[in-house]
Amino acid sequence: MADQKVVQDLKEKVFVLKKQLFKLCNQTMIHIGGDLSAAEFMTVIWQYAMKYDPKNPSWEDRDRFVLSKGHAAAVTSFSQAALGIYDPEEIYQEYATDYGRFGMHSCNLINDYVEVSTGSLGHGLPVAVGIAEAIRRKGIKSRVYVVMGDGETNEGSIWEGAMQANHLELGNLIGFVDRNKLQLDNETEKLIKLEPFADKWRAFGWNVIEADGHDIAALVDIVDNLPSVDSKKPTIVICDTVKGNGVSFMENNASWHIGMVDNEKYALAMKELEEAYEGGV
Repeated sequence: MADQKVVQDLKEKVFVLKKQLFKLCNQTMIHIGGDLSAAEFMTVIWQYAMKYDPKNPSWEDRDRFVLSKGHAAAVTSFSQAALGIYDPEEIYQEYATDYGRFGMHSCNLINDYVEVSTGSLGHGLPVAVGIAEAIRRKGIKSRVYVVMGDGETNEGSIWEGAMQANHLELGNLIGFVDRNKLQLDNETEKLIKLEPFADKWRAFGWNVIEADGHDIAALVDIVDNLPSVDSKKPTIVICDTVKGNGVSFMENNASWHIGMVDNEKYALAMKELEEAYEGGV
C-alpha cells in the first residue's frame, strides 16, 4: 500500500504543477485540457518512478521518457522543472518563442533533456520500442516510459509498435495512456471506436493495468508493483482521466484541447484548484 507521506507530497506537487500550467496558459496558448488530464500520472512518473539524474541527462543507466502524446509538452517541462532541471521562470520566458527550449512540442535539437522529439502523433511508441530493445541489448537495467494519448491510438503505427514490443519481449517498456475519451474535435468513440480498449492491448500480448488516472495512491501502487525490468511482457497502464480535470469550465470540454485563459478565467481556475487542494481532493 502506498506510503501516505509520499502520496501527500505528490499531491502537493500536482497542485503546484497545475498552478504553473495556468500561469502559462494565462500568458499564451497551450494544450491545457490534455495537460490537466495527465498531471497526476506525469507527476508520479517524473517525481516517483523515474531513475534520473537531473545533472546528467546522458547518464547511461537512466530511465528513458518518451512523450508520444506530443501536445503534452508543457506538463512535461514543468514536471522536469520540479526535479530542478529548469527554473519554471525559464519556461514562462521561453515557451513558444523563436529562441526558446520549450514549445508546444518537445524538441531534443534545442533541449538536451528531451529524449525524443515528438509531435507527429502515433510515433512515440514505436521509437520507445526501439530504445527499449537497444538498452536491453546493451545490458542496461533501466525502463522506458512512454506516454500516449488515447486519440493517437487511432494510428496504425501504435499497434505496429505494440505488436513488436510483445514480439521482442520488452518487459522494460512501460506505457501510460491518457484515456480522457476526447480528441481535438470530438469524443474518441464518435470518431473511431477504441473500446474494448484494454482487451485490444491484451490481445497484443501486453500486461494491462487499468487505473483512475487522478488517484495518486493507486498510481504509486502500480509503480511499486511493476514487473521486473527483466520480465518479458511490456506493460500498459490505461489511465481513466477527465480532460481539463479540476476546472469546472474545462472538464470534458473538447473546446479546451488548446487555448489561452483570460484574467477572469485564470482567477476562477486558480480558485477552484485551491479549494480542491485545501479540501483534500
